[in-house]
Amino acid sequence: MINKKPDIKLIALDMDGTLLDERHEVSEENRLAIKEAEKRGVRVVLSTGRSLKTARDYVISLELSSYLVTINGGEIWGPNGELVQRSIVDTEHVQWMYELSQKHQTGFWATSSENVWRNDMPEDLFSQEWIKFGFHIEADEIRESVLKELKEKGLFEISNSSLKNIEVNALGINKARGLQKVCDLLEISMENVMAVGDSLNDIAMITEAGLGVAMGNAQETVKEAADDITGTNRESGVAQAIQKWVLS
Repeated sequence: MINKKPDIKLIALDMDGTLLDERHEVSEENRLAIKEAEKRGVRVVLSTGRSLKTARDYVISLELSSYLVTINGGEIWGPNGELVQRSIVDTEHVQWMYELSQKHQTGFWATSSENVWRNDMPEDLFSQEWIKFGFHIEADEIRESVLKELKEKGLFEISNSSLKNIEVNALGINKARGLQKVCDLLEISMENVMAVGDSLNDIAMITEAGLGVAMGNAQETVKEAADDITGTNRESGVAQAIQKWVLS
């Protein structure tokens, strides 16, 4: 646990289950806390499993002017909407994962640089640059089997954004790596970052940030990895954490 209050210069926020409530909306409390933090010169960066396409509207409505980490660190976007970095998954690996999903009859989605494909894939997989592959699996037993096969390959960064899914990026690509790149560009240290999240795809940034905060609704593993636990996403836990560690 944190003994003394860290010097927070950047707040990294996961979106689903963290910044957003169950209606995928940002509460007024969260909105005001973010605005106040930015007013004090603290940068706020969304660090999400979502692609730019599904994160951009939130960035605009929150009037964020800093970097954006998307697709679990697979893409980093600059303050002017420019692509800073993209980390791709080998197409042959995507093909293998697609076949794995067919073998186990699971739901799946795949994020390319151009599109998010859900339970459907383009005819020519090699026509796309792939960044992430995801499995949605209700049955625990099947999920464990798929997870085992993925881990045995030793080629992937494996996480989740809910207990029912598995998310796969290129090995070594995660939200912490994305934030490290942002910190380098801003010339600050990861020690100056407060990272807030709820799922396995948030663990890397929560453990590597100077202050890692788990949501009250976070998975137990995430809570165990964090320095502090805030309220749930229904209780504007993001605003509570910003108030406690940045504004007070």
